[in-house]
Amino acid sequence: MSRIHITETVLRDGHQSLIATRMRTEDMLPIAAKLDQIGYYSLEVWGGATFDACLRFLKEDPWQRLRELRAALPKTRLQMLLRGQNLVGYRHYSDDVVREFVARAAENGIEIFRIFDALNDLRNLEVAIEATRAAGKHAQGTLCYTTSPVHSIQGFVAMARELAAMGCDSIVVKDMAGLLTPDVSARLFAALGEAVELPLHLHSHATAGLAAMCQLKAIENGCIGIDTAISAFAEGTSHPPTESMVAALRDTDYDTGLDLVALQEIGFYFRGVRQRYHQFESEYTGVDTRVQVNQVPGGMISNLAHQLREQGALARMNEVLAEIPRVREDLGYPPLVTPSSQIVGTQAVLNVLTGERYTSITNEVKRYLQGGYGAAPGSVNARLRQQAIGNEPPINVRPADLLRPELARLKEEINGLALCPEDVLSYAMFPEVGREFLQQRADGSLVPEALDPLPGTASSSPATPTEFQISLHGESYHIKITGSGHKQQSTRPFYVTVDGVPEEVSVEVLDVIVEGNGQAPSPSQRPRASQAGHVRSSMPASVLEVLVKQGDTVEAGTPLLITEAMKMESEIQAPIAGTVRAIHVHKGDRVNPDEALIEIA
Repeated sequence: MSRIHITETVLRDGHQSLIATRMRTEDMLPIAAKLDQIGYYSLEVWGGATFDACLRFLKEDPWQRLRELRAALPKTRLQMLLRGQNLVGYRHYSDDVVREFVARAAENGIEIFRIFDALNDLRNLEVAIEATRAAGKHAQGTLCYTTSPVHSIQGFVAMARELAAMGCDSIVVKDMAGLLTPDVSARLFAALGEAVELPLHLHSHATAGLAAMCQLKAIENGCIGIDTAISAFAEGTSHPPTESMVAALRDTDYDTGLDLVALQEIGFYFRGVRQRYHQFESEYTGVDTRVQVNQVPGGMISNLAHQLREQGALARMNEVLAEIPRVREDLGYPPLVTPSSQIVGTQAVLNVLTGERYTSITNEVKRYLQGGYGAAPGSVNARLRQQAIGNEPPINVRPADLLRPELARLKEEINGLALCPEDVLSYAMFPEVGREFLQQRADGSLVPEALDPLPGTASSSPATPTEFQISLHGESYHIKITGSGHKQQSTRPFYVTVDGVPEEVSVEVLDVIVEGNGQAPSPSQRPRASQAGHVRSSMPASVLEVLVKQGDTVEAGTPLLITEAMKMESEIQAPIAGTVRAIHVHKGDRVNPDEALIEIA
């Protein structure tokens, strides 16, 4: 008899998949004692997008969350998802930062580190695995499952052997898009079981409706651990329900030994919690078998919908879904998981919206094509690589080998705001967001996103001039106005966020006043982009760098600005040759698509 281990994901991937990673620590702690009594193999509580969401949206210290959960869950092993050399960020960090991050995470309560690389380039796991073993913790090596002409069961088996040789304590198949089928699951786990002696686990999303069947077939062929989510945060783009899998395996050779009644009580608690976050619910809550064709995970579809909605181009979603496999092929068939899913998806959106493929190439795609993220699984499009990086030599070594130690510099840069080593790491992961968080903490001005109150409670979120609640036909909506078009337009776009989702609303402008505080949103003071020499952004974005100054002479294609949208950087180039006549932006500015950011004469 082989008891099956359950890793519960409700405190990380469950809410990341269904409510955009918005669950707050205050909603986790009241149920912690009951979670701790269940006897889970582990609770996934940290990593992935939780670190970013804590700092950016919830205004919580992710390290403090980890410490509080560790104290509240003394009996249960805590697990995190670590992106190899990317840690919890979107770039490669130097080895000294990786070692420091793993050491601090272990010290603060993480016992199992699930370590993966988006390209399955195992060189990018080496230091994280070494650091985990040095801390005396469990290193779980990850196979990011995908399908393509260059991926096969034999290839994944070879990777598993390498992970075992690197010192991993267990191996997990990470089916982040829900691509596995029951038959492939059976054959894959049978082959892995013959190749390595390590415990095998399965992480699969329910997007296509196949995950529970895949888990059963994997279990029958040697898998000893599965990831599930308590029913209130299960199914859709999340995972099979914990209660359902416990019931399915009960009184079999694979009984989990978990108390179904106790799990049901936890499920009812989280039903109430989920109601608080209805404004963040994914549109893609049911079965979506399109993933078996286009391989786009449900969470990625949600991001694409947000990007297209910002452009007023949501109707072009099917064009983007058709473009994604073509971009993926051009890039050598990377698995679609953070950050490669954002890299492929954002480039596909740009290709569709600009009307011509690769006229605008994100910095991340350029870095990818140069080898800055590691080795592509297959051959990349040689013409595209030449267009993106010219004659720059490709990176053939482990990318982090080219990075100098950066921990000392980071400490110096954030000196005065960082009160502990963990603060330095928060800044290292997300410099702009991290600095803002630490500064607001120092000023006492941390204000999280507004949430609808639970029944019988009152909202504590303060009103701001361009942020308010409205009620319409019995439904409550959270509105945030972030900018508008130009005064000379009789009908102009207003850029707003409705329940956390960006929208562009065309308004017939008469006299706009935000009722309740008497203040109108500030219209853009920049000229409207209307001439060939007017430089504009293709989507709402933040300015990261201004690369030219007034009076500079530029050629067509000269880099002028670096912008960031949807966590991806883009380089905006000169549309014509000429002289920079005016610059209407500064570092940190938010910009809209209809604005002239720079004028070239």
